[in-house]
Amino acid sequence: MNKVYASAEAAVADIPDGATIMAGGFGLCGIPENLILALRDRGVKGLTIISNNCGVDDWGLGPLLQTRQIRKMISSYVGENKEFERQYLSGELEVELCPQGTLAERIRAGGAGIPAFFTPTGYGTVVAEGKETRNFDGRNYVMERALFADFAIVKAWKGDRGGNLVYNKTARNFNPMMATAARVTIAEVEELVDVGEIDPDAVHTPGIYVKRVLRGPSYQKRIERRTVSTPSGREA
Repeated sequence: MNKVYASAEAAVADIPDGATIMAGGFGLCGIPENLILALRDRGVKGLTIISNNCGVDDWGLGPLLQTRQIRKMISSYVGENKEFERQYLSGELEVELCPQGTLAERIRAGGAGIPAFFTPTGYGTVVAEGKETRNFDGRNYVMERALFADFAIVKAWKGDRGGNLVYNKTARNFNPMMATAARVTIAEVEELVDVGEIDPDAVHTPGIYVKRVLRGPSYQKRIERRTVSTPSGREA
């Protein structure tokens, strides 16, 4: 099977309107920049996006909000995107907020074939409304359903033609678990090598999970919130 695609546009060509997509990254770190822009240019609508956050107004997943391509967001943190706030408050965007650790476990469970699990996080809050709760050993828990997507778009530092992936430090974040929790996982990499060039012990995501891989032509790698220190040691 040939997993290598010539471009991000080719790799997302069959993603339909209404698809559920997991998008890796944390803030602007480790995001699949080229695949996101390819989705924007393709113009697919009514998307449900599962991602830790929605980027900023003009980068990350932000461009998909600007073009009104996202119908629903399932995420943990959305505070850096003013357009997200505007669409949510105006009723244009459906939002399911999920505690960050719970979101990570829902994705991991989806990839492991576990349909649901119990967590104490959120018990007694609005997070638990409408959900099953149970008591185990004197502590109350909320049942959370696993997440599984039609497609996952992830970003890795290095990949081979078989889809084996290596992530770079904190850019690893949500990418590995999302790669396991979708029917079709599409990975963009900075460096594409032949099978056998990556030490098997260094592989973070085995190629069995990855259906498509491409070398991204360029990366901006923006810093979401830049801070510097003054001579006194205080942040400017």
